[in-house]
Amino acid sequence: MTGGSFDLLEGLGPVPEGGVYMDNNATTRVAPEVIDAMMPYLVEHYGNPSSMHRFGAESGRGLTRAREQVAELLDARTPAEIIFTAGGSESDNLAIMGTLRSHPDKRHVVTSAVEHPAVLGLCKDLEKRQGYEVDYIGVDGEGRLDLDQLRDTVREDTAIVSIMMANNETGVLFDPVTIGEIVKQKGVVFHVDAVQAAGKLPLDVQQLEMVDMISISGHKLHAPKGVGALYVRKGTRLRPIIVGGHQERGRRAGTENVASCVALGAACEQAVIHRDDENTRVRALRDRLEAKILPAVPDCRRNGVRDERLPNTANISFDYIEGEGILLLLDRAGIAASSGSACTSGSLEPSHVLKAMGIPFISAHGSIRFSLSRYNDEREIDYVAAVVPRIVERLRAITPFSKQRSTF
Repeated sequence: MTGGSFDLLEGLGPVPEGGVYMDNNATTRVAPEVIDAMMPYLVEHYGNPSSMHRFGAESGRGLTRAREQVAELLDARTPAEIIFTAGGSESDNLAIMGTLRSHPDKRHVVTSAVEHPAVLGLCKDLEKRQGYEVDYIGVDGEGRLDLDQLRDTVREDTAIVSIMMANNETGVLFDPVTIGEIVKQKGVVFHVDAVQAAGKLPLDVQQLEMVDMISISGHKLHAPKGVGALYVRKGTRLRPIIVGGHQERGRRAGTENVASCVALGAACEQAVIHRDDENTRVRALRDRLEAKILPAVPDCRRNGVRDERLPNTANISFDYIEGEGILLLLDRAGIAASSGSACTSGSLEPSHVLKAMGIPFISAHGSIRFSLSRYNDEREIDYVAAVVPRIVERLRAITPFSKQRSTF
C-alpha cells in the first residue's frame, strides 16, 4: 500500500493482517465450526432427504438435527414450527404473502417506515400491483417506533403486522412484546423480522407469545448465504408461496439445501454459545469505537438511541461529506464498512431509515455503519478509530465549508 491517500496511515503502524471487517450486518464470515458441520453433506451425505434409501436417510437425519438446532435458538415448542427457506427475504415474503393468501378477505397490511427492503419492497408491490392498503409506521429522531401511531393504525381488517426486531442500519431495537400486545388486541397476525437480532439477542418464542412468525437468515449469524428459516407458531394459518412438492410439511416446495440447512443449524448452536460474548465484549468494542471517534471528529453524530441497540452496531454521520468517499478511503486503508443497507448501497440517495428519522441531509449523506462480530478485537477498534478522523479531515479539506454549505 503505497502512494495515493496512504499518508493517512503514517505513524499508525501496519494494517491488521487480513484487514478489518466491520460490515457484519451486511454479511458475516462463515464460522469454522459451521464449515466443519456442513462439509460431510457436500461430499458424503449427498442423498435427497425425501428418498427412502440409506443415502436419503443420512441427509434426512442431518436436516432433522438442523431443524432442532434452529428451534433451540428460538426455544420453539417443536422443530415442526421451523420452515427452511433460501434466506431472510424469502422468509419475510413467505410470512406476509402466506398470511395474505390465508386471509383473502383482509386487504390491509401494517409495517414500519424503516424496514429492510425485503419487507418494504414487497409492501410497495402489494400497493401498486395488487391493490392492498399498506400503512407505514414512523419513527422519532432516535429511531424509536411510534407506538401511538401503531395503536391508531391496526384495524379489524388488518391481515398482518410485520415489524423488525432490530434495524439493520442503526441497530435500534423495537420491543416485540409491546408491539405484540397492541397487535393482538385486534386479533391480527404478527410477524417479526429478526434477521439482524438472531444470534445477538435472546429470542425466546415462549416469552414472545404474541409473535406468530419470526424470520432469520443464515449469513447474518456466521452461516453461508442462501439459507434461512421462518418460525411459524403452531396454529398460525399460512399458505405456501412456492408450490409443488411436499417438502417442509407442504409449506415450502423444493428439495431442501441440506448442507446449508445443516450449516444454519450449527450456526444457531454457536450463536447460543457466543451470545454472552456478543452482549459484553463485542458491545464494549462498539462503545470503545464510538467513544474514540465521536469526540475526535467535529460535526459528527451517532444515529439512533444509545442503549436500546444491537450490541454490535454503530451508525455515525459525518457532516458535509459523502459516505461513498469515506468508504473508498476506508477500503484503501484495509477497512470494510457500509453506508447503510448493503441492498441499497449502490444508490447515492441517503438511507430511507435516516430520512424517516428526520436526520438532516448534510448528515444522512455522510453516514457510515460499522457492524462488528465476535471476530473483531481491540486492536482493530483502535486502528479504525485512528484512521477515520484522518479520512474525514482529508475529505473535508477538498470540499471547503462554503462549498459544502452551497452543495448541501
